[in-house]
Amino acid sequence: MATILYNNQPALRPARAFNKVLNELLRDTLPATTEPSQTFVPLADILESEQGFELHLAVPGVAKENVKIDFQDGNLVISGERKAPVAEGNGLKFRRLETAYGTFTRSFRLPDSVDVTAIEAQLTDGVLRLKLPFDSKKVTKHQIEIQ
Repeated sequence: MATILYNNQPALRPARAFNKVLNELLRDTLPATTEPSQTFVPLADILESEQGFELHLAVPGVAKENVKIDFQDGNLVISGERKAPVAEGNGLKFRRLETAYGTFTRSFRLPDSVDVTAIEAQLTDGVLRLKLPFDSKKVTKHQIEIQ
């Protein structure tokens, strides 16, 4: 006859050890360096409403004086720079950097329905918000009735 052993007590120590190993594996997959980067690409979200588009660009730590927004040849070009912290003069040494620093440029092709003269920009809490209103004078769709 076979003996069946059953333990209804949770095994806490093996789960903790497994979680620790898993956390270390996942943490080490993050790109990390010991020197600040020279360039980066900020993440963007684009939303649409009846009034127009909204573009949200994640630029934490970037001052509004370091951001430039231009419209040229149908493209909205956003560029700027996030300065890296100075470590050498303060007696600090970079050990691990996961935050991206340096210059950035993002370009977005705008449709003809956007009124580029009415674009508004606001930088709050590390998010650059651009309102891209539709041109109310420009007709992009119109149904013609037969008489």
